[in-house]
Amino acid sequence: MTELKETLKQLISLPGLSGYEAPAREVIRAAWEPLVDEISVSPIGSLHALRRGTGTEPRPSILLAAHMDAIGLMVTGITDGLLRFTQVGGVDPRILPGLRVTVHSRRDIPGLVVQPPDYLLDPSQRGKSVAMDHLFIDTGLEEDEVNELVRIGDLASFAQEPLELSGKTIVGHSLDNRISVAAITYCLQELQHMVHTWDVWAVATVQEEETLGGGLTSPFEINPTVAIAIDVTFAKGPGANDWRTVGLSKGPTLAWGPNAHPYIHKKFLDVAEQLEIPYQKEYVPRHSGTDAYAMQVVAGGFPTMVIGIPLRYMHTPVEMIALKDMERAGRLLAETIVRLEVDFMEKITWDEVKDEE
Repeated sequence: MTELKETLKQLISLPGLSGYEAPAREVIRAAWEPLVDEISVSPIGSLHALRRGTGTEPRPSILLAAHMDAIGLMVTGITDGLLRFTQVGGVDPRILPGLRVTVHSRRDIPGLVVQPPDYLLDPSQRGKSVAMDHLFIDTGLEEDEVNELVRIGDLASFAQEPLELSGKTIVGHSLDNRISVAAITYCLQELQHMVHTWDVWAVATVQEEETLGGGLTSPFEINPTVAIAIDVTFAKGPGANDWRTVGLSKGPTLAWGPNAHPYIHKKFLDVAEQLEIPYQKEYVPRHSGTDAYAMQVVAGGFPTMVIGIPLRYMHTPVEMIALKDMERAGRLLAETIVRLEVDFMEKITWDEVKDEE
């Protein structure tokens, strides 16, 4: 577990914005390569890793997808040596002033997100959270040097270092969704000591935050029997305590909604209860906002499920997770995979499983 935690901390120290995931992909490849039989990169950059099952070919297969792209910023203009920017993925401008970033231009440049003094702002912006249009990145460089080094379209990534807090929690940027990559890695490590009939595809997808590109193209190429999206979900915290949130450190979530096949949901639930793995039910009445939607509707459609890892302060540089939630998600994935019978798909229909609650 110590080695996996260090890999996670490395992952959440890297850039890898949506569409530009290469830095993260290489670290994930190094972690997965010893645990699988084949590994490759899709035409749009998703990482595909195959761990073969023991069943007779052609074997059924399960695809485990976690997106590896991160949110961040893109330079849109240069004014007096200061950089104007827009968002890549959903970025809340309230958290940006004072934020450390790295501008990826002709060379990496450290920078700071700044705003003008309140009394110099347009009257509509005074005394409130400042809109992104009024924020800048200051690199400390002279105007001529900025103009020489920085180009419109250059990316800027969050530069906060990971922080371990009490309660075995970790804080940092890009835990959405590299904590789920860690959960798949944990699953693959567990499967090293187990026998599973089905083939297992571990996939680190690209562009989830913007296009769902990896969620669409990877299952189309792989053609799995079942597809599982592992992603983060909203943990309870300040001002976030209704039915749309779940407890931190209380176990992974099992989604209940249109992106989750009822029979597959029940399979995960039964395994969790049988092995006393803590879990939570997450109610998702519409599009889950994850790769599950893309995987469910691509080609002829695939039966899907969403496993969630509780996370506080989503889409900020100080996202917080509990390591035990990641471990439990990884173990639940592995234990469910080894319990998938060869004829599992012959038993399922969409509407035969009733919610027992």
